[in-house]
Amino acid sequence: MEVFILILTFLILLGIGTPVAWSIGISSLFTMLVSIPALPAFTTVAQRMGTGLDSFALLAIPFFIIAGEIMNQGGIARRLVEFAKTLVGALPGGLAHVNILAAMLFGAIAGSAVAAASAIGGIMGKAMVKEGYSRQFAAAVNITASTTGLVIPPSNILIVYSLASGGASIAALFLAGYLPGLLTGLLLMLVAGFWARWKKFPVGERSRLPDIWRTFVAAFPSLLLLVVVMGGIVAGIFTATEAAAVAAVYCLVLALLYREISWKNLGGILLNSASTTAIVMLLIGASMSMSWILAYENIPQNITALLLSISANKVVILLIINIILLAVGTFMDMTPAVLIFTPIFLPVVESLGIDPVHFGIIMVLNLCIGLCTPPVGSVLFVGVGVAETTIEKVVKPLLPLFIAMLIALVLVSYLPGLSLWLPRAFGF
Repeated sequence: MEVFILILTFLILLGIGTPVAWSIGISSLFTMLVSIPALPAFTTVAQRMGTGLDSFALLAIPFFIIAGEIMNQGGIARRLVEFAKTLVGALPGGLAHVNILAAMLFGAIAGSAVAAASAIGGIMGKAMVKEGYSRQFAAAVNITASTTGLVIPPSNILIVYSLASGGASIAALFLAGYLPGLLTGLLLMLVAGFWARWKKFPVGERSRLPDIWRTFVAAFPSLLLLVVVMGGIVAGIFTATEAAAVAAVYCLVLALLYREISWKNLGGILLNSASTTAIVMLLIGASMSMSWILAYENIPQNITALLLSISANKVVILLIINIILLAVGTFMDMTPAVLIFTPIFLPVVESLGIDPVHFGIIMVLNLCIGLCTPPVGSVLFVGVGVAETTIEKVVKPLLPLFIAMLIALVLVSYLPGLSLWLPRAFGF
């Protein structure tokens, strides 16, 4: 009975426009009030929110957010765009490929899809329109490509999954994200190339080796951050949290050397980072309280039994879970979705012999699609806003790119080697 109250209250609150974090927290509290007195209910929800945030691994999130804010203002995005342009600008749909490659690089370094959509979209949107691309196509490419940085490490959401899964290795998750993220980007480039050829969008000039070298040298310090962060984690020099702190300091020094920001800008960067961190942490705390209530009501065990009663076939179970997550992603932000549904679905897939690291990549890649869909697709709204267009106009060019992301999801779901080859190669 309590579960139905929880779900119904949550959906009603979402339906009347209550923010997701408040919807989760209030519905959790209301459910507790139905079964126990007020004081223990308030105390339990507060304790679970506090306990959910009491994790050293979560300290990585504000540091990566600071690094992303610095990158967004520090000239790093522009250098990555220029480097990407020399590599793929001469292909059919050249600037679309530049957009995708730059978003992959920036998103991987910053670990934020919203930051990538804002920074890369702000640069590439105007350039693509100026070269003859439609504003809607430019927005669609930017929106979908920006999500690849959530799979390619370092990624805040993979840290959140590690917490929700009860201890999946962050280093293994980071390594597991490389091939699926690159696969998604390549499929997006393939679709964008066909679309551009069909629409007869212009092709850029082939870059000379000196130009490629010049832009590479300019972008190299930014790209080196990936080596520093992942190399340090894999080699055991520092933890993911310490790597995030290194990334923040590295980005600050780099931006100061580029002279794109000054010490005067640091206050605003820290303020924006604190605001974003507060939102993320509120989502995490509220989601942990709901996860506890679901566990208290034995929901994971009941759903495991239900799904296994339908079928014990991995293919069928993964298909059902993916369909559910695709639906969830349309109305729930990625962070609470991971925290709430990981404890529910992970026991199911583990009972079928599916590796938790593999399932983490499936879940994150799946929910990335939700970031590009209404009504709560944060990347969709940022991408549309940056491109100065509307959701209705972007839908048509988005559809083939959605199909590319779905193909990537199917391949990653049913070919575990795409996720697990690198972690196993490094001994994780």
